[in-house]
Amino acid sequence: MQLPEFDIAIVGGGVVGTTFACALKDSGFRIALIEAELTSQAVSRAQAYSISLLSSRIFEGMGIWQEIRSQVETYKRVQLTDANSPNAVKFAPNDIGTETLGYVAEHRVLISALHQLLKSCSNVELFCPAKVVKTEFQANGATLDVMLNGEIQQIRAHLVIAADGSRSPLRQQAGIKTFGWQYGQACVVATLKLESPHDNTAYEWFWSTGPSGILPLTDDRYRIVWTTNRAEAEKLVALDDRQFIETFQQRYGSKFGTPQIEGNRYLFPIQLMHSRRYVLPQLALIGDAAHSCHPLGGQGINMGIRDAAALAQVLQTAQKRGEDIASLKVLRRYERWRQWENLIILSITDILNRTFSNQIFPIVQLRRFSLWFLQNIPPIRSLVFRIMSGLTGRAPQLAQR
Repeated sequence: MQLPEFDIAIVGGGVVGTTFACALKDSGFRIALIEAELTSQAVSRAQAYSISLLSSRIFEGMGIWQEIRSQVETYKRVQLTDANSPNAVKFAPNDIGTETLGYVAEHRVLISALHQLLKSCSNVELFCPAKVVKTEFQANGATLDVMLNGEIQQIRAHLVIAADGSRSPLRQQAGIKTFGWQYGQACVVATLKLESPHDNTAYEWFWSTGPSGILPLTDDRYRIVWTTNRAEAEKLVALDDRQFIETFQQRYGSKFGTPQIEGNRYLFPIQLMHSRRYVLPQLALIGDAAHSCHPLGGQGINMGIRDAAALAQVLQTAQKRGEDIASLKVLRRYERWRQWENLIILSITDILNRTFSNQIFPIVQLRRFSLWFLQNIPPIRSLVFRIMSGLTGRAPQLAQR
């Protein structure tokens, strides 16, 4: 019996994996997208992400930004504050010559728009809910055993894309080494409904226990990503809603009034991880399978979206040249493009977290001078924000349409 044949098999259909599949619409590649979670489950997830200007341009190039844009919130100001220091660095659109600084999108909005686009991708076959239980690489491709509807189905693919998360079984099976560390910190995530309209400002507070972000959502809500040590994080999650709001007000003052908790709070640990290689013959890593970082600045999802757009561009260019898309020669073009750009962002977030979580007096003085310098020297402020927005690196063609 002849196995179903695909040019590309994508293992992992989250935001990054599905973005990659949709970026290859009309490419001529026959694609298998394998995802373990039902679409309804994915839509119900309460995550939210800071979406950079470059990521929004990639989605615009894919033709779905208009749909997404109507359901996301903009932030037109970003304020960085070192604990209780009276001084803050304030970013505004005129720092980078744009109308806004970025967006905040809920997971359900992104995945719904991507799945709507996926329906028009006649070259993509979705296996869901399905799980890859075994992958064997041969000289001319890979055979994947896929658990679908309680039965094992085998498929063949010339190239396999690992979009299967930070614990990527595909990466581990391939023996690709990683480096990194646990931070000993955890994030408590919650959504707050405000009493009055918010001011479209995103906040980043640097506390001794770690940086915390407060991001504006639609309908006058804020998304909190509260970083602290693991023990305190567990206590924050265990508090009832009233106690949590009181603790929040003790930390952040009366600026946000007396908000109401919306939905559940949850906790996730923080680590830095970077793969020493992004590619092998017939295999490429994208998104969290290749890297994960501190949530400071909301960089993780944006790095993954750029990975997806970059790899799609590399493969389509190779296809036009008649090259083997699964060859190491082709795949290394993607690795050279994205590995160093990602490493720069990983390094920046790591240095910021370590520096601002440190209470040694000379370091405290140095960083407060650095914030003063950032606030008062506009070209430096512009450069820093452009780096964190992805506007200084190589932009994929999708973002230039």
